[in-house]
Amino acid sequence: MKISKTPKESHVDDYVYKIFPNDLNSQGTAFGGTITALLDRIALVVAERHSAKVCVTASIDAVHFLAAAKKGDNLIIQAKINRSWTSSMEIGLRVKAENAFSGECHHILSAYFTFVALDESGKPTPVPSVLPETTDEKRRFEEAGHRRTRRIRAAKEQDEFRKSFPSK
Repeated sequence: MKISKTPKESHVDDYVYKIFPNDLNSQGTAFGGTITALLDRIALVVAERHSAKVCVTASIDAVHFLAAAKKGDNLIIQAKINRSWTSSMEIGLRVKAENAFSGECHHILSAYFTFVALDESGKPTPVPSVLPETTDEKRRFEEAGHRRTRRIRAAKEQDEFRKSFPSK
């Protein structure tokens, strides 16, 4: 196993998904659940490329829907690993909606998924570190650390809050 890898070694750049009528919600725009499931699959590709292991989704830190995609739009998805820790990895995703005829694009979604690599026994296993090269990769690396700190703090606060209720 490589000790470290760059984000470029595992990224998915410009994956295109065409929005069809069966992808729409009752408002006639792309159903968020369909997009989220698609992102989970694409982020999994990045996690498995980076770790060279079977990976599972551990959490979805955030899915920010910024604008709607419509029937006939192309979704253009970019996914890169932001950072890794012992066995976990944060994958950042960015989605643009493209009008297939005019070529006009707009950013509609950003999301962060955390995956854990598993060994042959299904137990968490070490993954290569991320070696950011560009200014953008370095920024995303640092931001991922801040998100992880917030996730850990929030989990501890939730545990303390639950302890304030009597157990059955």
